[in-house]
Amino acid sequence: MGDEKITIIINTFKSEEKIYNCLDSIPNTYKVVVVENSKNSEFKNKIEEKYSNVECILAGDNLGYAKGNNLGLSTVNSKYALILNPDAKLEKNTLRNFFITASKIKDFSIIGPAKQDELNENDISSEKEDFFEVNELKGFAMFLNMKQFKEIGFFDENFFIYLEEIDLCKRLRKENKKIYLDKNIIIHHLGGRSHDSSINFEMELSRNWHWMWSTFYYNRKHYGYFYSLVKISGKFLSSLINLIFFSIIFKNKKRKIYFQRFSGLINSILGRKSWYRPKILSN
Repeated sequence: MGDEKITIIINTFKSEEKIYNCLDSIPNTYKVVVVENSKNSEFKNKIEEKYSNVECILAGDNLGYAKGNNLGLSTVNSKYALILNPDAKLEKNTLRNFFITASKIKDFSIIGPAKQDELNENDISSEKEDFFEVNELKGFAMFLNMKQFKEIGFFDENFFIYLEEIDLCKRLRKENKKIYLDKNIIIHHLGGRSHDSSINFEMELSRNWHWMWSTFYYNRKHYGYFYSLVKISGKFLSSLINLIFFSIIFKNKKRKIYFQRFSGLINSILGRKSWYRPKILSN
Protein backbone atom coordinates (compact mmCIF):
# COMPACT_ATOMS: atom_id res chain seq x y z
CA MET A 1 0.00 0.00 0.00
CA GLY A 2 1.29 3.45 -0.92
CA ASP A 3 4.58 2.32 -2.46
CA GLU A 4 4.50 5.06 -5.10
CA LYS A 5 3.28 7.70 -2.63
CA ILE A 6 6.45 7.95 -0.56
CA THR A 7 10.18 8.48 -0.92
CA ILE A 8 12.46 7.61 2.00
CA ILE A 9 15.44 9.95 2.53
CA ILE A 10 18.47 8.76 4.50
CA ASN A 11 21.34 11.18 5.10
CA THR A 12 24.64 9.37 5.77
CA PHE A 13 28.22 10.14 6.78
CA LYS A 14 30.67 7.31 7.53
CA SER A 15 27.62 5.10 8.19
CA GLU A 16 28.75 1.84 6.57
CA GLU A 17 28.40 -0.06 9.88
CA LYS A 18 24.82 1.13 10.44
CA ILE A 19 23.10 1.62 7.08
CA TYR A 20 22.53 -2.03 6.17
CA ASN A 21 20.30 -2.80 9.17
CA CYS A 22 18.27 0.27 8.29
CA LEU A 23 17.92 -0.60 4.59
CA ASP A 24 17.14 -4.26 5.39
CA SER A 25 14.13 -3.09 7.41
CA ILE A 26 12.62 -1.20 4.44
CA PRO A 27 10.52 -3.26 1.96
CA ASN A 28 12.14 -3.18 -1.49
CA THR A 29 8.96 -1.81 -3.08
CA TYR A 30 9.62 1.61 -1.55
CA LYS A 31 11.94 4.13 -3.17
CA VAL A 32 14.91 5.13 -1.03
CA VAL A 33 17.31 8.02 -1.66
CA VAL A 34 20.54 7.87 0.33
CA VAL A 35 22.49 11.14 0.46
CA GLU A 36 26.09 10.20 1.25
CA ASN A 37 28.11 13.17 2.52
CA SER A 38 31.33 12.28 0.71
CA LYS A 39 32.74 11.22 -2.66
CA ASN A 40 32.72 7.54 -1.67
CA SER A 41 31.80 5.83 -4.93
CA GLU A 42 32.53 2.41 -3.41
CA PHE A 43 29.80 2.99 -0.82
CA LYS A 44 27.38 4.12 -3.54
CA ASN A 45 28.11 1.07 -5.73
CA LYS A 46 27.73 -1.39 -2.85
CA ILE A 47 24.32 -0.26 -1.68
CA GLU A 48 22.91 0.28 -5.17
CA GLU A 49 24.02 -3.22 -6.17
CA LYS A 50 22.54 -4.79 -3.04
CA TYR A 51 19.24 -2.84 -3.00
CA SER A 52 17.41 -2.36 -6.29
CA ASN A 53 15.11 0.28 -4.74
CA VAL A 54 17.95 2.52 -3.52
CA GLU A 55 19.51 5.50 -5.29
CA CYS A 56 22.64 6.93 -3.66
CA ILE A 57 23.53 10.57 -4.26
CA LEU A 58 27.15 11.49 -3.50
CA ALA A 59 27.13 15.01 -2.05
CA GLY A 60 30.86 15.38 -2.65
CA ASP A 61 31.35 17.02 0.73
CA ASN A 62 30.03 16.79 4.29
CA LEU A 63 26.87 18.89 4.02
CA GLY A 64 25.42 18.04 7.43
CA TYR A 65 21.88 17.12 8.42
CA ALA A 66 19.95 20.14 7.16
CA LYS A 67 21.58 20.64 3.77
CA GLY A 68 21.97 16.89 3.13
CA ASN A 69 18.30 16.21 3.79
CA ASN A 70 17.30 19.23 1.69
CA LEU A 71 19.31 17.76 -1.18
CA GLY A 72 17.44 14.48 -0.85
CA LEU A 73 14.07 16.21 -0.53
CA SER A 74 14.75 18.22 -3.70
CA THR A 75 14.51 14.94 -5.67
CA VAL A 76 11.12 13.92 -4.23
CA ASN A 77 8.08 13.84 -6.51
CA SER A 78 5.90 11.67 -4.26
CA LYS A 79 3.09 12.85 -2.00
CA TYR A 80 4.98 11.93 1.15
CA ALA A 81 8.60 11.67 2.25
CA LEU A 82 10.09 9.90 5.26
CA ILE A 83 13.33 11.32 6.64
CA LEU A 84 15.15 8.51 8.41
CA ASN A 85 18.48 8.32 10.23
CA PRO A 86 20.83 5.49 9.22
CA ASP A 87 20.82 4.13 12.79
CA ALA A 88 17.03 3.71 12.72
CA LYS A 89 15.21 0.46 11.99
CA LEU A 90 11.58 0.02 10.93
CA GLU A 91 9.22 -2.65 12.18
CA LYS A 92 7.11 -4.70 9.78
CA ASN A 93 4.04 -2.44 10.03
CA THR A 94 5.80 0.92 10.43
CA LEU A 95 5.14 2.29 6.96
CA ARG A 96 1.63 0.85 6.84
CA ASN A 97 0.80 2.61 10.10
CA PHE A 98 2.17 5.91 8.78
CA PHE A 99 -0.22 5.66 5.83
CA ILE A 100 -3.19 4.73 8.04
CA THR A 101 -2.63 7.78 10.23
CA ALA A 102 -2.05 10.03 7.21
CA SER A 103 -5.41 8.93 5.80
CA LYS A 104 -7.13 9.88 9.07
CA ILE A 105 -5.56 13.31 9.61
CA LYS A 106 -5.00 14.55 6.01
CA ASP A 107 -3.96 18.13 6.90
CA PHE A 108 -0.85 17.17 8.90
CA SER A 109 2.63 18.50 8.14
CA ILE A 110 4.71 15.90 10.01
CA ILE A 111 3.96 12.61 11.74
CA GLY A 112 6.55 10.97 13.98
CA PRO A 113 6.75 7.76 16.01
CA ALA A 114 5.69 8.09 19.64
CA LYS A 115 7.41 4.83 20.57
CA GLN A 116 11.14 4.58 20.22
CA ASP A 117 14.03 3.01 22.08
CA GLU A 118 15.18 6.23 23.71
CA LEU A 119 11.73 7.49 24.79
CA ASN A 120 10.26 6.61 28.15
CA GLU A 121 6.78 5.24 27.53
CA ASN A 122 5.56 7.00 30.69
CA ASP A 123 5.99 10.25 28.76
CA ILE A 124 3.12 9.31 26.44
CA SER A 125 0.98 7.05 28.63
CA SER A 126 -1.27 9.93 29.68
CA GLU A 127 -2.36 10.51 26.08
CA LYS A 128 -5.75 8.88 25.46
CA GLU A 129 -5.63 8.98 21.65
CA ASP A 130 -3.40 6.83 19.48
CA PHE A 131 -2.09 9.95 17.77
CA PHE A 132 -1.87 13.42 19.28
CA GLU A 133 -0.67 16.87 18.32
CA VAL A 134 2.71 18.19 19.53
CA ASN A 135 4.78 21.33 19.01
CA GLU A 136 7.94 19.51 17.94
CA LEU A 137 9.50 16.09 17.46
CA LYS A 138 12.88 14.45 17.03
CA GLY A 139 14.47 14.44 13.60
CA PHE A 140 15.49 10.79 13.28
CA ALA A 141 12.13 9.82 11.71
CA MET A 142 9.86 12.44 10.15
CA PHE A 143 6.97 11.56 7.82
CA LEU A 144 6.37 14.67 5.72
CA ASN A 145 3.26 15.76 3.85
CA MET A 146 5.17 17.41 1.02
CA LYS A 147 2.55 19.96 -0.05
CA GLN A 148 2.62 21.49 3.44
CA PHE A 149 6.18 22.73 2.92
CA LYS A 150 5.76 24.76 -0.26
CA GLU A 151 5.43 28.08 1.57
CA ILE A 152 8.07 27.67 4.27
CA GLY A 153 10.65 25.38 2.65
CA PHE A 154 12.44 22.63 4.51
CA PHE A 155 15.47 22.86 6.83
CA ASP A 156 17.43 26.05 7.54
CA GLU A 157 20.83 25.25 6.02
CA ASN A 158 22.65 27.55 8.44
CA PHE A 159 22.39 24.62 10.87
CA PHE A 160 24.94 21.84 10.28
CA ILE A 161 23.61 19.53 12.97
CA TYR A 162 21.30 19.99 15.99
CA LEU A 163 18.05 21.93 16.40
CA GLU A 164 17.30 22.15 12.68
CA GLU A 165 14.23 19.94 13.12
CA ILE A 166 13.11 21.99 16.14
CA ASP A 167 13.53 25.13 14.05
CA LEU A 168 11.49 23.58 11.24
CA CYS A 169 8.71 22.58 13.66
CA LYS A 170 8.65 26.07 15.15
CA ARG A 171 8.28 27.63 11.68
CA LEU A 172 5.46 25.19 10.89
CA ARG A 173 3.64 25.98 14.11
CA LYS A 174 3.88 29.71 13.39
CA GLU A 175 1.90 28.97 10.22
CA ASN A 176 -0.64 26.94 12.25
CA LYS A 177 0.46 23.70 10.62
CA LYS A 178 0.02 20.44 12.52
CA ILE A 179 2.61 17.99 13.87
CA TYR A 180 1.66 14.63 15.37
CA LEU A 181 3.12 11.69 17.25
CA ASP A 182 1.50 8.27 16.86
CA LYS A 183 1.61 5.49 19.47
CA ASN A 184 1.13 2.80 16.81
CA ILE A 185 4.22 3.81 14.84
CA ILE A 186 7.37 2.17 16.17
CA ILE A 187 10.88 2.88 14.92
CA HIS A 188 13.94 1.59 16.75
CA HIS A 189 16.65 4.22 17.05
CA LEU A 190 20.11 3.85 18.56
CA GLY A 191 20.54 7.61 18.97
CA GLY A 192 23.81 9.43 18.18
CA ARG A 193 25.31 6.32 16.57
CA SER A 194 24.74 6.85 12.87
CA HIS A 195 28.48 6.83 12.11
CA ASP A 196 31.12 4.07 12.33
CA SER A 197 32.59 3.40 15.78
CA SER A 198 36.17 4.07 14.62
CA ILE A 199 35.53 7.84 14.51
CA ASN A 200 33.66 8.19 17.80
CA PHE A 201 35.96 10.74 19.46
CA GLU A 202 36.27 13.03 16.46
CA MET A 203 32.49 12.96 16.08
CA GLU A 204 32.18 13.74 19.80
CA LEU A 205 34.30 16.86 19.26
CA SER A 206 32.14 17.84 16.31
CA ARG A 207 28.90 17.28 18.23
CA ASN A 208 30.05 19.50 21.10
CA TRP A 209 31.06 22.33 18.77
CA HIS A 210 27.82 22.23 16.80
CA TRP A 211 25.52 21.77 19.77
CA MET A 212 26.76 25.04 21.25
CA TRP A 213 26.78 26.87 17.91
CA SER A 214 23.25 25.75 17.10
CA THR A 215 21.93 26.56 20.58
CA PHE A 216 22.96 30.19 20.32
CA TYR A 217 21.90 30.51 16.66
CA TYR A 218 18.46 28.99 17.29
CA ASN A 219 17.72 31.28 20.22
CA ARG A 220 19.04 34.34 18.39
CA LYS A 221 16.93 33.53 15.34
CA HIS A 222 13.66 33.14 17.25
CA TYR A 223 14.07 35.32 20.35
CA GLY A 224 16.77 37.88 19.60
CA TYR A 225 20.49 38.38 20.22
CA PHE A 226 20.39 39.59 23.81
CA TYR A 227 17.93 36.92 24.92
CA SER A 228 20.26 34.32 23.43
CA LEU A 229 23.26 35.79 25.27
CA VAL A 230 21.42 35.49 28.57
CA LYS A 231 20.17 32.00 27.71
CA ILE A 232 23.65 30.61 27.04
CA SER A 233 25.55 32.54 29.72
CA GLY A 234 25.66 29.48 32.02
CA LYS A 235 26.94 27.25 29.24
CA PHE A 236 29.53 29.88 28.30
CA LEU A 237 30.93 30.08 31.84
CA SER A 238 30.82 26.32 32.33
CA SER A 239 32.72 25.71 29.09
CA LEU A 240 35.38 28.30 29.95
CA ILE A 241 35.88 27.09 33.53
CA ASN A 242 36.11 23.44 32.48
CA LEU A 243 38.47 24.30 29.63
CA ILE A 244 40.84 26.03 32.08
CA PHE A 245 40.49 23.28 34.71
CA PHE A 246 41.19 20.35 32.37
CA SER A 247 44.08 22.24 30.80
CA ILE A 248 45.66 22.70 34.24
CA ILE A 249 45.35 19.01 35.19
CA PHE A 250 46.41 17.83 31.70
CA LYS A 251 43.25 15.87 30.87
CA ASN A 252 43.70 16.23 27.15
CA LYS A 253 40.47 14.62 25.89
CA LYS A 254 38.31 16.60 28.29
CA ARG A 255 40.22 19.76 27.42
CA LYS A 256 39.54 19.22 23.71
CA ILE A 257 35.82 18.65 24.32
CA TYR A 258 35.39 21.85 26.36
CA PHE A 259 37.50 23.79 23.89
CA GLN A 260 35.06 22.71 21.18
CA ARG A 261 32.09 23.79 23.28
CA PHE A 262 33.67 27.18 23.98
CA SER A 263 34.72 27.64 20.35
CA GLY A 264 31.26 26.74 19.01
CA LEU A 265 29.65 29.34 21.26
CA ILE A 266 32.17 32.08 20.47
CA ASN A 267 31.79 31.54 16.73
CA SER A 268 28.00 31.67 16.97
CA ILE A 269 28.04 34.77 19.19
CA LEU A 270 30.29 36.51 16.64
CA GLY A 271 27.87 35.62 13.83
CA ARG A 272 30.24 33.24 12.07
CA LYS A 273 28.90 30.39 9.98
CA SER A 274 28.72 26.85 11.30
CA TRP A 275 32.07 26.03 9.71
CA TYR A 276 33.57 23.26 11.86
CA ARG A 277 33.80 19.81 10.23
CA PRO A 278 35.05 16.51 11.70
CA LYS A 279 38.73 16.01 10.95
CA ILE A 280 38.29 12.72 9.10
CA LEU A 281 39.75 11.64 5.81
CA SER A 282 36.92 11.41 3.28
CA ASN A 283 36.74 9.30 0.14
